[in-house]
Amino acid sequence: MLWGCFAAGGTGALYKIEQLLYSLSLAMAEPERWTSRGDGEVNLRMGESGFAAEPPVTVDQMFKTAVERFGSYTALGWKEGEQMKTMNYQEYYQACRTAAKSFLKLGLERYHGVGILGFNSAEWFISDIAAIMAGGFAVGIYTTNSPEACQYLAENCKANIIVVENHKQLQKILQVQDKLPHMKAIIQYKDALKEKRPNLYTWAEFMELGRDESNTQLDDIIATQKPNQCCTLIYTSGTTGQPKGVMLSHDNLTWTAFAVGRHVQLTEATKSQEIVVSYLPLSHIAAQMVDIWVTMKVGGATYFAQPDALKGSLVNTMREVRPTAFMGVPRVWEKMQEKMKSVGAKSNGAMARTPVNYRLAKKLVFRKVRKALGLDRCTKCYTGAAPITKDTLEFFLSLDIPVYELYGMSESTGPHTISLPNAFLFCLPSVGKLIPGCETKIHSPDQEGNGEICFWGRHVFMGYLNQADKTEDALDAEGWLHSGDLGKHDDNGFLFVTGRIKELIITAGGENIPPVPIEDAVKEAVSLVSNAMLIGDKRKFLAMLLTIKCQVNGDTGAPEDELTPEAVELCRKLGSNATRVSEIAGGRDRVIHAAIQEGINRVNENATSNAQRIQKWIILDQDFSITGGELGPTMKLKRPVVMKMYKEQVEHFYKEVVTPSTPDNSLPPK
Repeated sequence: MLWGCFAAGGTGALYKIEQLLYSLSLAMAEPERWTSRGDGEVNLRMGESGFAAEPPVTVDQMFKTAVERFGSYTALGWKEGEQMKTMNYQEYYQACRTAAKSFLKLGLERYHGVGILGFNSAEWFISDIAAIMAGGFAVGIYTTNSPEACQYLAENCKANIIVVENHKQLQKILQVQDKLPHMKAIIQYKDALKEKRPNLYTWAEFMELGRDESNTQLDDIIATQKPNQCCTLIYTSGTTGQPKGVMLSHDNLTWTAFAVGRHVQLTEATKSQEIVVSYLPLSHIAAQMVDIWVTMKVGGATYFAQPDALKGSLVNTMREVRPTAFMGVPRVWEKMQEKMKSVGAKSNGAMARTPVNYRLAKKLVFRKVRKALGLDRCTKCYTGAAPITKDTLEFFLSLDIPVYELYGMSESTGPHTISLPNAFLFCLPSVGKLIPGCETKIHSPDQEGNGEICFWGRHVFMGYLNQADKTEDALDAEGWLHSGDLGKHDDNGFLFVTGRIKELIITAGGENIPPVPIEDAVKEAVSLVSNAMLIGDKRKFLAMLLTIKCQVNGDTGAPEDELTPEAVELCRKLGSNATRVSEIAGGRDRVIHAAIQEGINRVNENATSNAQRIQKWIILDQDFSITGGELGPTMKLKRPVVMKMYKEQVEHFYKEVVTPSTPDNSLPPK
């Protein structure tokens, strides 16, 4: 009979039989630790006890449990004009199911992407979860991406559907739609459409498509989903090349949400509901994990900030919502610190050291500061996604606002270690201890215990989509994830991150120098400095590019020439009348030049060797920014980009034949 099939059907039937046999072989084979196939499965890193033994569940199963336990509790909240709108867990789940049916009606195929391009909103969350329910991949796209970058991601994940926020984001997709053969529809979730086009829908039109559809197809797809299958793609920011699609499984998301919620002792809604504010880019795993998954696991409520949150409106949302937990990237905390420093200086008289006066100060000043920031009932403040300076952590600690550091990466579904209150004071600037159920290994440590930090646990990703070679670079034969970060443990098990292997500067004399500690030391010593980048790979000495704190354009996010109020005040104290970067850059202001040199001298005095001293430096004409290309979406410094942009200035550092012996001069730009 089998031969009859071949004979009757020819090569087409033969191909189908081969595909069937291949599928059966996959089903019978034991899954590997990793895969680069979108339709692949992995062997979960289960443990025999504790957190690691928690039964695996899919996203839909976790969501259903949340609905059963917290159905009538507020899940999402947002402002429409001056009115606050909310959606409870039951409504949230049904909206996701309706959207999933709409995706299927529009032709979403299994293991194909749904791209989401826009600012945080209920529609963003619903699109993300609905894509997963319908058997596709949820794919966040950074709002700052160019049309070409959007095209790369959409093409890479074979996106059938792209959800955009507004006309501005829509234009990016329309510019490249002819190069996206898999795309079937576009949905715009905010504002009225400015033009009608085939396969372009408003959010209301989109939701209407699936409202009366049968549940059968959706339920059948959900029933076939497994915890060890991919459901979400997080694209790396591409600081060292094209972005890679980090494949996260259902278990990656649901287990990490469980482990983090339990580890940091979040309370479930039936006892006291946790409140968070969503404003960080949802295309990044940190925001997704906090805003969507951890919050869902404990029945918390997520309130959406306004699109101009990082341009100043975030504090208004914070005061109104009064979150119980808050996550900020280092730049957010630094901006808060800058704004508060001048105000805080006026309150210094209250900060007496005696216990009675300290208690009085805490009552009168700290509470006022917390309330002004909207943090008056926030017991858990976190930072992550990039290194934060010890100075910033200590500043907030002085205001009785401990900021706990999370450390991890997209490939570990977000956090791997977390600082906790009971050990926080004793481990600055450590990134805390392991989440239970995870393991850390320091690979090839040196004499001081520094080596590459490696991760193990159910939070470790499946692999990079369609990139087996890159996956094998990240995951070794035993399944350990190699982070690319350098670090060490202390005697109490606290993890300290000391740098990145790819960022490591190896001087012409062969000395290995991690740049971040030196850059942080300069920013701490010279308050005027916004960004610092150390130069010196394969060179005879170290040099540094510096930028000055300046105003940012509220619409574009581009740096402007005007100094920040804090920077102007610092200039006045030093005896300078400068109000613009252009008055300082390139050594134009001798007073500021001398003050910066003095700060760098202090940093050099603490250098562990002569090779780690900064010999030359320059102030650039403008600050680094996302729009300028020097910073990635999470404010990480894109060193190769900066090196290329300022190649002329860098080469000028090293034009002199004689190596300078004293750090007493900077070089002006040509």
